[in-house]
Amino acid sequence: MGSIFTCYIVMVFSGCSHNAYTSTNRSYKKQARAFAKELMKQPSGTDSTHAPAYWVGTTNFGMRKPNFVVIHHTAQNACDSTLRTFTLPRTQVSAHYVICKDGTIHHMLNDYLRAWHAGIGKWGNVTDVNSVSIGIELDNNGFEAFAPEQIRSLLQLLKQLKKNYGIPAANFIGHLDIAPSRKVDPNKYFPWQMLSENGFGNWYDTTHIRVPENFNLMQSLRVIGYDVKDSASAIKAFKLHFRQMDASSDITADDRKIIYALSKKY
Repeated sequence: MGSIFTCYIVMVFSGCSHNAYTSTNRSYKKQARAFAKELMKQPSGTDSTHAPAYWVGTTNFGMRKPNFVVIHHTAQNACDSTLRTFTLPRTQVSAHYVICKDGTIHHMLNDYLRAWHAGIGKWGNVTDVNSVSIGIELDNNGFEAFAPEQIRSLLQLLKQLKKNYGIPAANFIGHLDIAPSRKVDPNKYFPWQMLSENGFGNWYDTTHIRVPENFNLMQSLRVIGYDVKDSASAIKAFKLHFRQMDASSDITADDRKIIYALSKKY
């Protein structure tokens, strides 16, 4: 990972010699300088009764701290297609990282900045997921298994992100989880259980689990984090993530056990 991040730093501030996105890297630097200039401003006071009288710069502040990681699949057929999509201003979409099938990691945005990857969504009480998350896109058309090299790189990256920002294990989620009525990524082939075993995301153990008679299914899904305003979509998202099944809103006895077991982890 060290060489990958080193190349990223060099790419942003001088440009890696083999990089095909020299012009977009220049645009990145231009926008970053504009943000830096804005942050350096010390607003002057106004005569308005309710406006601040004058600026007093505090000594106590920091950068945005990402607290979630949202995993996507690209729904495209090549890594280069996704890189192009994320470097065209008209698309208005982006992610912090793109991981190709061969395991190559492209770092596209500083982790402290806000990417446009989550869109309209909700997880627990968080309604602006972009502002608190890192977005990772995996090169996958949505109907295929994920390459072992790709998953190995993902695990390596997640380990670094978790260490850097202290992201809780439960906060590694999928796009489908935060936008159940709109999204299904990453697809049913994504190895959520493997990720959980490595400390990224929750999984379940239904051994000795007995669901109480007063069990409230929707309340438990809400405790896990799902937006249950559209209950059928929330159930489908749960089944796609935790049962690795195509979308279905039918609830079985096993589903109830899993939801109950998961709700106890939050």
